[in-house]
Amino acid sequence: MSSTQNGTATSPKKHTLSVVVKYNLNALSRIIGIFSSKGFEIDSISFGSGKETGLARITITTHGDEQIIEQITKQLHKIIDVVTVSDLTHQSFVEREMALVKVKAQRSARSEIMQITDIFRAKIIDISPDNLAIEITGNRDKINAFIGMVRPFGIIELARTGTVALKREFKGSV
Repeated sequence: MSSTQNGTATSPKKHTLSVVVKYNLNALSRIIGIFSSKGFEIDSISFGSGKETGLARITITTHGDEQIIEQITKQLHKIIDVVTVSDLTHQSFVEREMALVKVKAQRSARSEIMQITDIFRAKIIDISPDNLAIEITGNRDKINAFIGMVRPFGIIELARTGTVALKREFKGSV
C-alpha cells in the first residue's frame, strides 16, 4: 500500500486507459516500450481502427496508485503519435472482452455444456463430434467465471482478447 498526501492509505487499483493514436504500429511499439522501460505493468492491451481514418484506439488496462497512473499518462502524452489519453477509471464507461473457448464435449456432457453456455449468454460457434467452440463476451469476471465452469470438461484451446472500452455518454436513468 502507498499513502497519499492526506495520510490515507490507497492500494493499487485497476485503471482503464483509452489512447487515440495516429494509425501505425510504431505508436503501439513506443507505448509498449514506455511501459517496459519504466517498469509499468500492462494487464491487457488492444489495438484497433478508430472512428476517423488514420486514427486508432488503444485500450490499456493497468494498475497502480494515482501517482503511477499520472506518470503513465504523462509519458504517453510525450509520444508524438498520441492524440489523446483518457483514464476512464473515474468516469462512467463500458468495457468488454471476448474469448473463444474450445471444450471437450462428449455426448454425455454436451447438454450440460450447452446449458452453461446459455446461462452465460455465450454462443456455440463450431461443433464437432468431440468438442464445441464457444464465443463469450463480457467483463473479465464473467469470462473468468465461464472458463472456470467449463474447465472440468477439458479446455482444448483458448483465445482471449484484451479489454476494449468506451466512455459512457448517457447521463440519465432508464
